[in-house]
This record gives sequence, structure tokens and C-alpha cells, in this order.
Amino acid sequence: MRRLVPLLLLLSACRAEAGAERSFPAAGRDVAPIVSDAFSTEDARDRIGEFEQVMALADVRSGMWVADVGAGEGYYTTRLSPLVGQKGRVLAQDIMPATRDALVQRVQRERLDNVAVRLGTPDDPMLPASSFDRIFLVHMYHEVTEPYAFLWHLAGGLKPGGEVVVVDASRPVKRHGMPPAELRCEFAALGLTPVRFERLRGSDSYLMSFRQTAPRPSPAAIRPCRATR
Repeated sequence: MRRLVPLLLLLSACRAEAGAERSFPAAGRDVAPIVSDAFSTEDARDRIGEFEQVMALADVRSGMWVADVGAGEGYYTTRLSPLVGQKGRVLAQDIMPATRDALVQRVQRERLDNVAVRLGTPDDPMLPASSFDRIFLVHMYHEVTEPYAFLWHLAGGLKPGGEVVVVDASRPVKRHGMPPAELRCEFAALGLTPVRFERLRGSDSYLMSFRQTAPRPSPAAIRPCRATR
């Protein structure tokens, strides 16, 4: 497990911003309830080649540091591990303690030595600052209860030139999807600009990836989507 030392040190580091009091805009839209820690069966996702499609579009390569936020049962985590290789790192995060614990057991059972697992909060994924080439949000963003606080903290985890990669369904939030236009609007409020949009074969899902193209605003300066429509 020695290869994990740099990442574990970052995870245990105390960010100066962590304890600060902030006020973020409310979601101002529907939020889907968390009904399961699994989006679909792994076999069903493999049959349509979901992971391979997403990795090709996200351009994930050996040696990258990646985060799987809302990792659930670990469908992406366990497949990202061999893809980024021994010089890469994977941080798997979830907000449910039981889900986190089950994923820890899976990571240990499958001997994924380049993977660390941690617990986040609904409004803060607790990522080490400026650490990741890719941050994945797969079929989970519609369940985020405080999107502006969540994205503000999430964006701080990107390396310069890194990308946030969202995979979601093109349907209303109440039906456990995220309309692409609404996704663009919420990310734009944090200075995140889409650089790629593709429909995924075999489902009603899409991939949209974002880069930080403007400075992250202070929480008080965030203009929520309802204020810009």
C-alpha cells in the first residue's frame, strides 16, 4: 500500500478553507432522492460498453489522478484502477457510510493498491486541492441537494487543465436525470465551461465534461440559474 502514501497525506491535510463559514445559493430546482447505491447492474452496463465509451471520451490515460465522486458500489472505481495504472491514483468517494465501507471491502478484496476510499458530505466531496486530472460524477449529480456548494468545493480539486466529467440521463430530475441545459447553467455559475458533449450509445445518457475557464467565484458572488433566466 506504499504507493498510496502521497494521496493519503493529501486526504488527511487540513485545507484552510474547510472550516470557514459560507453561504451558498439554494438549489432552486428539483432534487432526486437517493434510492440505491447502484445505477444499474454491472453486467447491463458492460453490455452497452458504458465504461469504454466514457473513458474514450474523457481521454483517461495511465498515470492520471482521478476521482470517482458518488462511487456507490464501485463500478467505475474498480475499472479506473487498472486503467490509470501503478503510477496513477483513484479516489473513490461516497456520502453513505455503509456504501463507503462496502466499497473499502471490495477494494481490499480485489487488491486495488492505487485506490483510496473516503467519506464526503452532501455539499462537499472533500477532495484534496488541485489534485485531479479527471473528476467523475456518474449518474449522481441529480441527487446533489446543494449543487452550488458542492460544485464550489469540487472545482477546487481540479489540477490546472483538469476536467469534471458528468454522465447523466437526458430526462427530468424527478425521473433521475439532468437536462443538459440545466447542467450547463449550474456549472457556468462556478466558472466551469463545457468542452465536450456526446450522447452515449445504448441508453438515454450523455457525457458532458467541463474545465475551469474563469476564476471560481466567492460563495456570495455565485449567481444561481434561477437568477439568470
